[in-house]
Amino acid sequence: MQIRKHMQLIGHRVKDRVTGFEGVCASICFDLYGCIQAAINPGLDKDGKLGDSHWFDVSRLAVMTEKPVMDVPDFDFGVVAEGRQGSAEKPSQMK
Repeated sequence: MQIRKHMQLIGHRVKDRVTGFEGVCASICFDLYGCIQAAINPGLDKDGKLGDSHWFDVSRLAVMTEKPVMDVPDFDFGVVAEGRQGSAEKPSQMK
């Protein structure tokens, strides 16, 4: 299923082939007009300030890592899939 393919970008470091923008895919969006986009979070800059995330079409992205940077929530089963886990409960960071 193609939706699962796009969802598998979440948590991976990616690079936009057009602009060279790099970061972690934090979200995937399927919109009414047929666009499938990913929100890319660049992380911290040299001063420790969090950079602005930007949206890119998934077709422009190159995956830079084999594994996600942290455990990805289970969107198929359990509390996340049922909408019972809020934004305050974050998955643990991979070590």
